[in-house]
Amino acid sequence: MAVKTLNCPKCFYLLSEEWLNLPELQPCPNCRTPMRVEIFPALFRPAQAGQAGQVILTDSEAGCFYHAQKRAVVPCAGCGRFLCALCDCELNGLHYCPGCLETGKTKGKIKNLEASRTRHDNIALSLAVYPILIFWFTIIAAPIALFLVIRHWNSPRGLTQTSRATLITAGVIALLEIAAWTTFFIMLFSK
Repeated sequence: MAVKTLNCPKCFYLLSEEWLNLPELQPCPNCRTPMRVEIFPALFRPAQAGQAGQVILTDSEAGCFYHAQKRAVVPCAGCGRFLCALCDCELNGLHYCPGCLETGKTKGKIKNLEASRTRHDNIALSLAVYPILIFWFTIIAAPIALFLVIRHWNSPRGLTQTSRATLITAGVIALLEIAAWTTFFIMLFSK
């Protein structure tokens, strides 16, 4: 049986396999803290995509924290609760329970969980279009919009957006505004 790393909760000393499922408290070999390590077989199974309807077959199997009648297939990476295939939420190779996933989303504890994304294309388009209402503002807004288009050309777009049409539109409008200002200054200073 391939045992995962088991550490003393106080001093983090690496414990060996003989510490598993002993009937009474045993002192840690390093800090002498009394402890008992009880591990269910689901901890040692590799993570697998199972069927959501599987039930506990024997008393030695661990049950899902949320569904006691279903067999656990994987522990949660956030809290350690055992989860059935129905409750398992996989994110970048780690398995989370619904509670930890929600906490990670609201508190930002899960690094790779994106709940929203800045839409640089919409910002660039707004900077190119809205200043047209008061044309003098385009002298500043058009170069900024063009910079945003160039800077964020390869940035991830919105969670559902797949094309660069908004960035292209913003770039074209910003270039036209810059060309208009260039023409205006050339005509002004050529007289």
